[in-house]
Amino acid sequence: MGEAGKIEEIIRRLEADPRNRSYTDRGIPPVFQLSPEARILIVGQAPGKKVEETRIPFNDKSGEKLMQWLGIDRDTFYSDRIAILPMDFYYPGKGKTGDLPPRDFIAREYHEELLSLMPGLRLKILIGSYSTRYYLGKRAERNLTETVRNYRAYLPAYFPIVHPSPLNFRWQRKNPWFLEEVIPALRERVGQILQEEKA
Repeated sequence: MGEAGKIEEIIRRLEADPRNRSYTDRGIPPVFQLSPEARILIVGQAPGKKVEETRIPFNDKSGEKLMQWLGIDRDTFYSDRIAILPMDFYYPGKGKTGDLPPRDFIAREYHEELLSLMPGLRLKILIGSYSTRYYLGKRAERNLTETVRNYRAYLPAYFPIVHPSPLNFRWQRKNPWFLEEVIPALRERVGQILQEEKA
């Protein structure tokens, strides 16, 4: 079975998983973007309501901002060079102060197998606290702000950033170094990897 067949088999397992039954019964598939040719992986939190409706990862205002931060256009973002693997492949629903957190079993039971199908990955971009805690573990700083500020310590394998949600504008205003220092470094690294692919 080739990589594409393995991905389809994992999707079938996800849809048959009783923990995802409420989504499968409504005809909602797991939302992620994978390709054996991927060189950059984006590990997000979970699809939002709009993404759930369109079935396209980051197809919202956050996605527009993320593409801007990465310095790439929509065609590149949705190409086989970029993989998108959220911590939960389904919209977890609304909580009291925003969306509910991603269900932790998805990353724990499915990520490693899916990652094994993308042997050419050069960089994993970790978005938000859930992905940074999961992938960096004890290497992460005491909070997301300090982890992002210390991004150089996790290169070349990982690049932690905050979520590109419009709701993060207050955090960005309090931490101007993020747009002044971190985003240019992120854009440069992404550009290097994609340029190497063309060479």
